[in-house]
Amino acid sequence: TWHLKKIPQIVRERTLSLDNPKFEAKAKLELNSVCGIECQRKLPVPSLSDLKDLLSYETVFENGTRTLTEVNVLGVVLDPAGNATTQRSSRKKRQIYGTDSRFSIYDKRFMTNFPFNTAVKISTGCSGILISPKHVLTAAHCLHNGKDYVKGSKRLRVGLMKTKSRGNGRKRKGTKRNGMPSFQWTRVKSSHIPKGWFKGVSGDIALDYDYAVLELKRPHKRKYMELGISPTIKMMPGSMIHFSGFDNDRSGQLVYRFCSISDESNDLFYQYCDAEPGSTGSGIYLRLKEPNKKKWKRKIIAVYSGHQWVDINGEQQDYNVAVRITPLKYAQICFWIHGNDENCTQG
Repeated sequence: TWHLKKIPQIVRERTLSLDNPKFEAKAKLELNSVCGIECQRKLPVPSLSDLKDLLSYETVFENGTRTLTEVNVLGVVLDPAGNATTQRSSRKKRQIYGTDSRFSIYDKRFMTNFPFNTAVKISTGCSGILISPKHVLTAAHCLHNGKDYVKGSKRLRVGLMKTKSRGNGRKRKGTKRNGMPSFQWTRVKSSHIPKGWFKGVSGDIALDYDYAVLELKRPHKRKYMELGISPTIKMMPGSMIHFSGFDNDRSGQLVYRFCSISDESNDLFYQYCDAEPGSTGSGIYLRLKEPNKKKWKRKIIAVYSGHQWVDINGEQQDYNVAVRITPLKYAQICFWIHGNDENCTQG
């Protein structure tokens, strides 16, 4: 069941103009970090002043200008124990992991209907997911490498799968003849990235803050997916997650997968879903029951950050990592969507 939680408030304090970015960074779809699961568990819980700094955010506009918005965080309870699990499932070595368990979605009835139609393509080579009539959630590193914005992010576009047919009896425009989706490209008006992403990348990559929200220039009229607060592994049915994206090795195809989560830290999920670069930034979702109703509802509970090499007991091991939507991140993303915190009190 989805459990309602009271959400902290993110309040805008002041907005400052910054120099225009250079937009010269190379897009990097595979991340390296030495801070693995054990390292993540030992990280100190951020203080309130740390959180204010980490959750302040940069906004880049389509004309190339940039601002920094400083925020205050109200109503947050700092839990020194966090929510890391004490029971851990056994770890296994990654491959595309034995048998490739991904599904290419060819049937236009599926491709152009919920939940698959919420998946979008980002022009820098990533995926994303529709979270409002005007907003897309994706990974921060699809736009920024920690030091500068990536090439191509100045004229960022989002590709929505086409659904309308034209003419009498002519082929439906949702797919090309070979079953691949065609896209309707929309310009991005502005992008928000949390400051925590920039801060951490100077040393280790701060995957905890690898998420971004894009505001589209024009609203779309299709169904989008709501945000949910990420439950712990033991609260998920079979600890199973689902996500769809545009993997590079299956060019132009929408690729769906589901798998179980192996481990978690306060801010990250570690899993072995088969995935290739290009699916980075996909929205990871669950289907749980609405409180006091018999209806099931899908909600986004994490953003797929990608394949990551980490040091474990002196050995390099690899995982697929996803950034969990915690109450604080829910508050921030909700604030970016609505421009205020009044619509973001319950998650």
